[in-house]
Amino acid sequence: MKTVPYIAHNQSTILSLFTIIVQKNTSDGMQENAAFQWDDVRYFLTLARVGSLLGAARKLGVEHSTVGRRVEALERALGIRLFDRLPRGWTLTPEGETLATQARRLDDEAQAFARAALGVSSLAGTVRLSAPPVLASHLLVPCLAAMRSRWMNIDLEVVGEARDANLARGEADLAVRLSRPTAPGLAARHIGEMRYGLYAVHGYASRPAGEWEFLGYDDSLSEVPQQRWLDEIAGDRRFVLRSNDLAALFNAARLGLGIAALPHFLAANDSALCRLSGGLCPTARQLWLVMHPDMKRSPRVRVIADVLVDLVCETQTLLSGPCRE
Repeated sequence: MKTVPYIAHNQSTILSLFTIIVQKNTSDGMQENAAFQWDDVRYFLTLARVGSLLGAARKLGVEHSTVGRRVEALERALGIRLFDRLPRGWTLTPEGETLATQARRLDDEAQAFARAALGVSSLAGTVRLSAPPVLASHLLVPCLAAMRSRWMNIDLEVVGEARDANLARGEADLAVRLSRPTAPGLAARHIGEMRYGLYAVHGYASRPAGEWEFLGYDDSLSEVPQQRWLDEIAGDRRFVLRSNDLAALFNAARLGLGIAALPHFLAANDSALCRLSGGLCPTARQLWLVMHPDMKRSPRVRVIADVLVDLVCETQTLLSGPCRE
């Protein structure tokens, strides 16, 4: 009997070590099963989840030919055809479906192992934080820099992303989100709120109200509270620019293109902008600090979590903006 290392890499590049037992069949005419590496299983599982070579390649950060080559190597090692190659994508065979279920279980255990490893780690190391892009770049990073003395031994990775990072899969250690998470198995703490106002360049409001033009989110974000509020204010008046990028709307407002609903922390202290009278959004976006419960055991993750709680508390006046006109 021999063992083959089984190494799982989560998105934070933490290694988890398992062992796959490969037994030699000593019956006549049988050869020893070919060994395979965890990376081949990882490529197989990613392709099974995504369904296309290009999609899996983007997920793994490699060329699509590499994905195909690694999966074919696994098929040869196992002596099993895992996928049917169809024009519309790669579809799991019945055998592939069975092994994909087992691979997912192994991957879940690998991720749990990686999270448990953080629990015995020291303060030194890396913490990966996911947050909405503009909140990350214009509030969190400047404030975290000012509070550097509190996390001197930690290397911080701040990922600005509109999507929700999969914390169970290790895509981030912590996340700041604008809504309470609905995914099961996550620990969430309400840490503050963020409000919006109507902002435009100085003098824009002196134009006839019927000539006002607006800057808003596109259809992908049409249901967020601040956009619904802006739609009510705009009525039949024109939206000259729509985008899914808050930074684009912010810069368009600064250049005089129109009126935008912007968070106070972003626009209130910008010398190019002023808040319009009557422009206070009645709805606040709630800020939540989210992590996987296993991450609470990590000293360095707890440090960054405590820093973020204090950061939001100290900037809550800026985040909330004026209470009334």
